[in-house]
Amino acid sequence: MSASTLIRAGAPQGAQPAERYLLAAEAWARLPAALLAEPGLALLALWAEPGMVHAAFLEEASAAVLLASAPAEGGRYAALSPVRPGAIRFERMIRDLWGLTAEDAVDLRPWLDHGRWELAGPMSGQPAALPGAEAPQPAFLPVEGEGIHQIPVGPIHAGVIEPGHFRFHVQGEVVVRLEARLGYAHKGTLSLMLGKPARAAAAFAARLSGDSTVAHGWAFAAAVEAALGVAVPPRAVALRGVMAELERVHNHLNDWGFICNDAAFAFPHARCGYLREGVLRACAAAFGHRLMMDRVLPGGVAPDIAAGGAAAILAALDAVEAEMPALLRIYDSHSSLQDRMVGTGFLDPDHAARFAAGGFVGRGSGRGFDARLRPGYAPYDWLLPTIAVETGGDVDARVRVRVAELAASIGIVRRLLADLPAGETLAPLPALAGEGSALIEGFRGECFAWLRLDESGVIRGLFLRDPSWLQWPLLEAAIAGNIVADFPLCNKSFNCSYSGVDL
Repeated sequence: MSASTLIRAGAPQGAQPAERYLLAAEAWARLPAALLAEPGLALLALWAEPGMVHAAFLEEASAAVLLASAPAEGGRYAALSPVRPGAIRFERMIRDLWGLTAEDAVDLRPWLDHGRWELAGPMSGQPAALPGAEAPQPAFLPVEGEGIHQIPVGPIHAGVIEPGHFRFHVQGEVVVRLEARLGYAHKGTLSLMLGKPARAAAAFAARLSGDSTVAHGWAFAAAVEAALGVAVPPRAVALRGVMAELERVHNHLNDWGFICNDAAFAFPHARCGYLREGVLRACAAAFGHRLMMDRVLPGGVAPDIAAGGAAAILAALDAVEAEMPALLRIYDSHSSLQDRMVGTGFLDPDHAARFAAGGFVGRGSGRGFDARLRPGYAPYDWLLPTIAVETGGDVDARVRVRVAELAASIGIVRRLLADLPAGETLAPLPALAGEGSALIEGFRGECFAWLRLDESGVIRGLFLRDPSWLQWPLLEAAIAGNIVADFPLCNKSFNCSYSGVDL
């Protein structure tokens, strides 16, 4: 029996739009072997509730999302990490937050809990008090070989970079292994959202990763709307599209400039920063916030676009579009820049596929998945954006995906603003029970949200997944064999979120 057939044989739970199937613990135990035989079923996320484990999968051929659940009898469940390596960090997170152990897991070291929490399994429903003691030193995987030494970096970095510890095992100047240790930005987002009405909880979803505030806010809102059967006003749908593409534009400009800066070429960094600032100011003029935080709400958007906001946006995008050809010529024509970009940080397409990497990480290594088209959602069902795919797998390929997406996003915003529907921007939310999920494409890749509401519309179950969960491990793979000095370049070309996976 295939994994997808095994999942669909479970009891449907009435989730929308993707059904969730409840499996017996014995059926879940057969899931790893079934997944091994069905490589086209990609793992999107793995999370838990007290005594229960959940997983989200994507059928690559049909782009259908499948949700599966099973009881964790005795606090244990069958690990998926032996057959889906993307599950490794989810399983570590589940053990930290819910106290459930994945049997036969590849790695069960702590992930979020660095030994300083006062409770074990704080979301388990029955957390246990921990004795006060000195926090243990982090354990890193061993590397053997002559002349290998370690370089610890972080968790505090220069500038305004988020906290994360990187442990390099190096032979000469060549990186043999890199391990990232995150969790320093853990803020209890999920527990803070539980027990709150959907609109009150939306502010926390918007702050899971601030540079993706529109995408995560939209994913959360769409999951609420699916659970409650709420139809979003057409004007709000269009404005969500505008904000999401502006978020893509300002982040891609930021990344392009910083990647060049990490290759010691400051001019593109300066110009991209200037152009990005123009876009952010236009966002503030149109929506009252530079990052458009708290503008996407369950039921629509609020407030409406300001008078003159569309003109400000179009002027900023005109400036970006006018300068892009010159910036691209400079990027292409300087051999000192190309020497650093081309061939550096190579991510094998097979790795990208095994981890179901999305966004510019996946599309830079030949995986052309984009949630705007598959499974798809409005307003992209009629916009049909062109998906940029590169096969080089290196820093240069990831830059070129961003540059192509910049041009495409500018065109999308212009089309949306030119035909902006009239009407309301926010629909009321009924006080009903329901369960919903959503997959929304952010600038890094697809953002996933799942939640369950009780009969009063209060959140009783929840998970939010940033695309970086499946991209951080690929950065570790891509840096192997490169020199230490190229790590900042590789790291920025991935630009994974720390906060997004620290929850």
